[in-house]
Amino acid sequence: MLNHTPEGDEIEILAALVEAYEEKHHDIEAPDPIEAIKFRMDQMGLKDADLTQFVDQRSRVSEILNRKRALSLKMIRSLHQGLNIPLDALVKDYPLERETI
Repeated sequence: MLNHTPEGDEIEILAALVEAYEEKHHDIEAPDPIEAIKFRMDQMGLKDADLTQFVDQRSRVSEILNRKRALSLKMIRSLHQGLNIPLDALVKDYPLERETI
């Protein structure tokens, strides 16, 4: 470890400067809820059917992932607790698909 050496101090200063620059110029927004869910599913190797424990019905999982139905508060809490998806990503507004007649 380089701590308490001139090189270590320089690396810490440079890292702090890079972090401050990135926060100011390249702020990364939280993904929309559906993208956050899909990302976590991919990370964990989950299929749509695996979400039924958080969303209740397989047909409802499909509706949510296809943006035909919004997440309920109960679903948000369950997905947050069960898949450890940050709440700020799950509560964000997102567009729903309009039904065609």
